[in-house]
Amino acid sequence: MKDLTQVTSGLHACSSSYVNMVAVSAAISKTMMLLGNLQLKQIYAKSRKSVSKRTYATSRDQKPFMSSQYCLDVVKRYDYENFLACLLLPQHARSAALAVRAYNVELAQVHDTTTQPLMAKMRLQFWRETLDQVYQGSPPKQPVAVELQRAIAKHELSKRWLLSLIESREDHLENKQFTSMQDVEDYSEKSNSVLYYLILQILDIKNIHADHVGSHLGKAEGIVRLIRGVPHLGTKRIVLLPRDVMMQHKVSQEDVIRGSRDERMKSAVFDIACVAKTHIEHVKALMKDVPPAARIGLLPEVTISSYLGFLQKADFDVFDSSLQKRNRLLPLYLWWAKVRKT
Repeated sequence: MKDLTQVTSGLHACSSSYVNMVAVSAAISKTMMLLGNLQLKQIYAKSRKSVSKRTYATSRDQKPFMSSQYCLDVVKRYDYENFLACLLLPQHARSAALAVRAYNVELAQVHDTTTQPLMAKMRLQFWRETLDQVYQGSPPKQPVAVELQRAIAKHELSKRWLLSLIESREDHLENKQFTSMQDVEDYSEKSNSVLYYLILQILDIKNIHADHVGSHLGKAEGIVRLIRGVPHLGTKRIVLLPRDVMMQHKVSQEDVIRGSRDERMKSAVFDIACVAKTHIEHVKALMKDVPPAARIGLLPEVTISSYLGFLQKADFDVFDSSLQKRNRLLPLYLWWAKVRKT
């Protein structure tokens, strides 16, 4: 009720004929932000209520809980920006999209939480075997596997794309530095673009223009993830930035690990970010040919464009503390993009 009261007061402020234009503009902005956040809160609440009744328990001492609830929470915690985008999907597609995103989170965490390559390979092998069981209709009692089986049964999701997410992680278990930007784009296609192909399948979209947009969007997202991960990976003495770009700008691995903020480092980040920006420009140019029903599945373009804008404001200093903060206006931007595109 408090949110609704704020929205109502904002609308009254906008309609008053006695306020000046600056106040009107501020009231409109505040109202739109409240509307966007309010709608996402309402959708989230409905999602929690409408989760699957299918449950599982790992022991007699534990209370059973809902597998779809698990997927909802894990995506919110570890992939918050894409969690917001999933909330704006049609209700019939939301749980399946969250299952796919949760599956991706589980695979990403193999690399993030395992220090020994052998252990990581074993965990990825578990998911490879789990995927086989899921397609046989007998998933193990693991919440993501249970929800993934439901999504596959309902939407006939392509196994090769789900396998691609495993294979892309297997190829980079040893944190090998990318040799070139082309390598980064190839990896991003296998680890990010396929997520959009799957979401388009969930939306029952079969359109070559939508697939092209998904490809460019996934590559842009992969490049942005690479840039955003530089400070965190640097603390672990891991450098993944493409070797050809670093050599071109005379940036050493030690420069990255030390958190160098000089012009050489900024120039290297600028060149990498420009490739992501080019993919985003392709996304925007092709979007006019994409069916309206598919556009809602491609909303993360807003998130990527937003980060690239912040990176430019920080003069491509990837270690700027402002880039580590959560964008509080992102729910508004996503909601407004949905209104405009669908």
